[in-house]
Amino acid sequence: MTSNIEEWPDIPFDDWRETASALHLYSQIVGKYRLARSPWVNHSWHATLYTTTRGLTTGLIPDGDGIEIVFDFPDGVVRGHCGHSLVREFELKAMSVARFHAQFKTLVSELGGNPDFHGRPNELPDPVRFEDDREDRPWDAEAVARFHRALVSVAHTFELFRTGFRGKVSPVHLFWGSFDLAVTRFSGRRAPLHPGGIPALPDDVTQEAYSHEVSSAGFWPGGGPVDEAAFYSYAYPAPDGFPDATVAPEAAYFDKKFGEFILTYEAVRNSDDPEATLLEFLETSYETAARLGDWDRSLECERGVYGRPPRID
Repeated sequence: MTSNIEEWPDIPFDDWRETASALHLYSQIVGKYRLARSPWVNHSWHATLYTTTRGLTTGLIPDGDGIEIVFDFPDGVVRGHCGHSLVREFELKAMSVARFHAQFKTLVSELGGNPDFHGRPNELPDPVRFEDDREDRPWDAEAVARFHRALVSVAHTFELFRTGFRGKVSPVHLFWGSFDLAVTRFSGRRAPLHPGGIPALPDDVTQEAYSHEVSSAGFWPGGGPVDEAAFYSYAYPAPDGFPDATVAPEAAYFDKKFGEFILTYEAVRNSDDPEATLLEFLETSYETAARLGDWDRSLECERGVYGRPPRID
């Protein structure tokens, strides 16, 4: 059992809404660089960011001698490393998106990389090109630190949930388009062609991402279907009866407008055992998708334990 206060901190979205918006756009800039310089991996897995003890990282990007970009929240910087040991960084502080964009492109160039990438946000209504977004944005370092602490706890729980499936399953990674940490299980069967229509996202990207049946879960810091930090779980395609099913815990509900089960972060944080509560939501919402969708249940296995491989039934 983890400490609710230390491991699952209070992250009220209203308190850092503008900073969260800035971080979302900054993550898009860094993510679009990784996207442009990496060969395509199924479901856009080549473009995502990953949670670390310091913040977020791109992992190794095959550009120049090899480049990694890190959001180091405790040090308050964006830091770039390259294969010949050069390091460059700039401060995370109140600034415009245009200034972040310019500083980031300079950093990539100084590391020997190619700083050319798509210059407009995705999955946002009425996107403004990064270089033209000159509005000053605040930076609340304390709020970002609390969000990062929550993200570490969520990622740990998602990683534990991920171990209970032998089939194809995604990494635990952050999609910078919608700014959500996600983990996805696949049935192995092809899915109907997705209709697309996601704002500022090419339909062929969406259709490839949803080429196969999924049960996907994730975490928003706020600004999703509910205007607060929340967890979600959905199936594509949603099987018959999915919206009318009941999942645990009792605080979870189905949002018919967005077609997803929702559980607020506060409900998890304030429970006696946040990790167990979140796992209950992840497991029961997946089980609902798998049962109603007639998935191959032999793909399931016991969750991973330390020091031994899972049992072979």
